[in-house]
Amino acid sequence: MSLIIKDTVILGIGNILLQDDGVGVHVIKQLENEKLPSTIELVDGGTSTLDTLGLFLDYKKVIVVDCLRAGLKPGTIYKIKPEDIKNYKKENLSIHDVQILDVARMANMMNKYPEVVIFGIEPEKIAVDLEMTQILISKIPDIIHNIKKELEIN
Repeated sequence: MSLIIKDTVILGIGNILLQDDGVGVHVIKQLENEKLPSTIELVDGGTSTLDTLGLFLDYKKVIVVDCLRAGLKPGTIYKIKPEDIKNYKKENLSIHDVQILDVARMANMMNKYPEVVIFGIEPEKIAVDLEMTQILISKIPDIIHNIKKELEIN
């Protein structure tokens, strides 16, 4: 019996009750229908990013999907690494992005250095509503394509 080692986690962050804020969680739900290598774990991180520290300790690579306000047009997909975020204005980042950086730093303090890649999607609207805006719904295939490219999966 061979044990499959999962070395990559894709973590969707967001609140599905707040329209486009839930994009990370919606992407995870879509990825559950995709054929992915058995080394990949999918996790709905919801809004409690500080609870995700274990993932940063256990996996070699962490891909985070979250909405990210950086001032470009809604639906823009950003691919950034934690070291790039210092170039973004803090007030433009969602509370999740800042916490993800804190979690990555905590992992580093525990001598764990996973490769962290964040796919952030510029939201159109964050308001109490279960439905994401059409523009973000239409971007989910692009986000998944970007993730697969990052993982070198066709």
